[in-house]
Amino acid sequence: MEGDFIKINRWLLPLSWCYGLVVRFRNMLFDTSVLTSHDFTVPIISVGNITVGGTGKTPHVEYLIRLLHKQAKVAVLSRGYKRKSHGFIVAGNNSSAHDIGDEPFQMKKKYPDVTVAVDKDRVHGINMLIQQDANIDVILLDDAYQHRYVKPGINILLVDYHRLIIYDKLLPAGRMREPLKGKDRADIVIVTKCPKDLKPMEFRVITKAMDLYPYQHLFFSTLDYGMLTPLFSNQGLTLDNAQLKDRNILLLTGIASPRQLIEDMAPLSTNITPLSYSDHHNFIQKDIRHINDTFAAMKSPKCIVTTEKDAARIITLQGLSDEVRKNIYVLPVNISFMLEQEDKFNENIIGYVRKNSRNSILAKGKDDHKSQNSNSAGDRSRTISFRNN
Repeated sequence: MEGDFIKINRWLLPLSWCYGLVVRFRNMLFDTSVLTSHDFTVPIISVGNITVGGTGKTPHVEYLIRLLHKQAKVAVLSRGYKRKSHGFIVAGNNSSAHDIGDEPFQMKKKYPDVTVAVDKDRVHGINMLIQQDANIDVILLDDAYQHRYVKPGINILLVDYHRLIIYDKLLPAGRMREPLKGKDRADIVIVTKCPKDLKPMEFRVITKAMDLYPYQHLFFSTLDYGMLTPLFSNQGLTLDNAQLKDRNILLLTGIASPRQLIEDMAPLSTNITPLSYSDHHNFIQKDIRHINDTFAAMKSPKCIVTTEKDAARIITLQGLSDEVRKNIYVLPVNISFMLEQEDKFNENIIGYVRKNSRNSILAKGKDDHKSQNSNSAGDRSRTISFRNN
């Protein structure tokens, strides 16, 4: 596990030590109340990590949306990473990935009845959401674990199975943005992107190695994939379609950690060509030409598979060939909990919102969440329609 995925630049460890001093000093200022963490009357659930790179934040935030939004008024607040705008913005029907960022755009497209907003200053963003709508029952903070100016009611820390923080090092030698002790602030820790065939012994080894406090809850999640849907055309494929095994697949990604996706796609076709860019990559004309040329050189039958997050940016690209546009498909990604932990996780979340929300019908009955659990499972198939109407 450790040797397969963790690469440490040991010659940079002295710089990591200096970086660690700065981060520890900052955390000490919050721990001693020199810097203030703000409480809010509305329930706040934060989802984030302490590493650079993807840990599956968006699929886990979307899981929370599905769990809560049918019975509570949910708002999502994100930084809107790499957006071209500034300040506080509430996503509308005409918002683009350039305006609000690819991940908030993805969530707004999938859940148009949910309020999605972006603001680098999360305290300001929360105050603006409350001012604009006093009936909001719960705010989900996307990628805010280290934004300590907000004190969430539930702090969820995501840890990538392929790069467990217990084996990692601080930047720049490793990928950790703060020391391992930072995990102590979490109420819930989720080890994400676990292989579906993870052995019972591995669960036990990871559980012991994470060394959590009794007040912390540890969960394991794995990735699930929905139906392949066309980005531009009207003809779709499904993952279990026999045609997919016979196709040459160009797997086009601009995400931080495509490794698990590549491994999960491998059984579907023996002919996969990964074309990977950096996380939130801004495609330029050189990239577009490379995509066109790479796909043109592949043998038929063929198709392009990309992620929902990448599709949010690709949909607006100019210069894609007609062949690419006719054959590019979006692969929705959801999460599911392992070890039959879903009910326990749901009860933690719903119980917190029920106890602290002023307006939600969740507060009206203790049994309401039972039907919601089944709804969240049945609603996993929801996908984005990126096509223009």
